[in-house]
Amino acid sequence: MNYLANFLFLGELPFLQDKKAQIKEAIRQLHAGVPPEQVKEKFKGVFEGTDSLEIAKIEEELAKEGMKHEEMQRLCDVHLAVFKDQIEKQHPDLKPSQPISILLEEHRIMTKMAEDLMGYANKILKVTDIQYVGEDIHQIEHLTADFTDAEKHYVREENVLFPMLEKHGITEPPSIMWMEHNQIREIKKKLQALIKDFKPEGFEGFKQELWDASKELATKLSSHFYKENNILFPASLSVITEQEWVDIRGEFDNIGYCCFTPPELIAAPKETAQAQPKVPTGEVTFDFGSLNPSQLNPLLNTLPIEITFIDQEETVRYFNKPAKIIFIRTKAVIGRKVQNCHPAKSLDTVMRIVQSFKSGKKDVAEFWITLNDRFIYIRFFAVRDAEGKYLGTVEVVQDVTDIRALQGEKRLLDWTD
Repeated sequence: MNYLANFLFLGELPFLQDKKAQIKEAIRQLHAGVPPEQVKEKFKGVFEGTDSLEIAKIEEELAKEGMKHEEMQRLCDVHLAVFKDQIEKQHPDLKPSQPISILLEEHRIMTKMAEDLMGYANKILKVTDIQYVGEDIHQIEHLTADFTDAEKHYVREENVLFPMLEKHGITEPPSIMWMEHNQIREIKKKLQALIKDFKPEGFEGFKQELWDASKELATKLSSHFYKENNILFPASLSVITEQEWVDIRGEFDNIGYCCFTPPELIAAPKETAQAQPKVPTGEVTFDFGSLNPSQLNPLLNTLPIEITFIDQEETVRYFNKPAKIIFIRTKAVIGRKVQNCHPAKSLDTVMRIVQSFKSGKKDVAEFWITLNDRFIYIRFFAVRDAEGKYLGTVEVVQDVTDIRALQGEKRLLDWTD
């Protein structure tokens, strides 16, 4: 018997061992089509005291048991309707500089922006002559630009908050939220195209499409922000440590904020320094991550560019070996002075570049040549430490013939098996 029949006709819940199992059963019945009001009434005793972290973990288990992301996302609003009374009781006390405080305030501002957008769109919808709404269209252009700048909000969540949640075993809610981010992006693209392509002679069609897009965006943002505010963010606060929040705030600062993010929230907080990650023995540490030598060498050789590095003493220290080689180099050059590695006719140019890099006058030099009917791009970069001290010069050589010939866009994989 299916869940709907089980719920409607048996009258009694099946024997379930614990609260988690009963909540999972409630969600399954929602997915089977049982009306949310009936599920809420039947399981009201079970739902009492349920928090966002419990819901997130249960959704995680259901995903592992085979429930698809798309199905979970489709019925996410239904889940929230059932748990609404419980999750709205959560009122975390946060510092203004806390990353979640910043995200919450951006949600509030974007909600107001969406309401304003709908207001202008509704006014435009009701008029027949464009001359009466010129200022309203101008305001919509500003709001559309602000929504475009809001991309940093989603990037911070996707690249900082979501990975941290995944480290704590919460992957399903971030996955659903990322799906919704992409849906929001598509609506914003539609809105941007409307504004960009608007012509006065197409006013009648424009105003209806503008209203539809504005309403769609406002509805989607309202639903999405509610889920993040009441499920994702409280769950984050339950599992992420204090030191991890310091690290998250540092990463937020690196990515940057929206044009409308209040300055007082993003002023540098007086917090503990970011924790340094533990590096396995024998690995090379970078600003972002670490690699062992068995990974690093193949990685550099896989890059479709030739790299040569000379140190501050003008000694050749390294070169990689990509699959397609433009300029032949051998191991014999390692340890040689750069002056001995170039023909006399180009030596003056090379040394001028190196000296300019050393003095700090320049940081980049570039050339391009045609070699064997291929277009070769050659660049030199000064390598400096965090304080600006000169460490050496890296030469990067790339065959850009095929890149120069690219046109249009390619968004789909065209492999043939």
